[in-house]
Amino acid sequence: MFAGRDRTPLAEDGHTCVPRTFFDRPVLDVAPDLLGRVLVRTTQEGPMQLRITEVEAYAGEADPGSHAYRGKTNRNASMFGPPGHAYVYFIYGMWFSLNLVCGPEGHASGVLLRAGEILEGQEQARHRRPKARSDAELAKGPARLATALDVDRTLNGTDLCSGDPAAPLTVLPGRPGAPGTIRNGPRTGVSGEGAVHPWRFWLADDPTVSPYRAHQPRRRRKSQEAT
Repeated sequence: MFAGRDRTPLAEDGHTCVPRTFFDRPVLDVAPDLLGRVLVRTTQEGPMQLRITEVEAYAGEADPGSHAYRGKTNRNASMFGPPGHAYVYFIYGMWFSLNLVCGPEGHASGVLLRAGEILEGQEQARHRRPKARSDAELAKGPARLATALDVDRTLNGTDLCSGDPAAPLTVLPGRPGAPGTIRNGPRTGVSGEGAVHPWRFWLADDPTVSPYRAHQPRRRRKSQEAT
């Protein structure tokens, strides 16, 4: 547990998810408003709850940093809506990342979940993340978050607003972050023109928030350099 923090699972209103209208807004409105909300992941082992503490906004075809910048493909089709669905992608041939689709259908945009605090299902998360040195590290970073919650491409396109208590993913109202606690800055690892956008949002001083890292070009393998 984190000292001084109420770790009671935030489901006082039952399993009432946020409405689709919550996601049917501009991405820069949705992204900071997701901080403090609670993502529920239902697995075969039982339910998990994650308090969202860090996100990044991606504005589709208007955003050089977005997967949808060059238009619709089989990979990014979920980003084009409807809002309130999951977009899951595979990166570096190793990791999955979870995004929540927002904005009007047909105009791709989404919010990457970068970090959060596991409120329920810590044992599941620890089993999947045995190298985590503390509970604060279980979902500290997008790949760690997806691993801890057992998120992969089978969840791509999942409806977050179905209202079904057994749905694999949904979002509860939680306790939104107070305006004075929300910070923003450049997105992590984004290069080129998209690097200038201060579209990463996080809760100040929260131990689960991941450190900022500027984009670093991936090193080419020696076999590639020799060709």
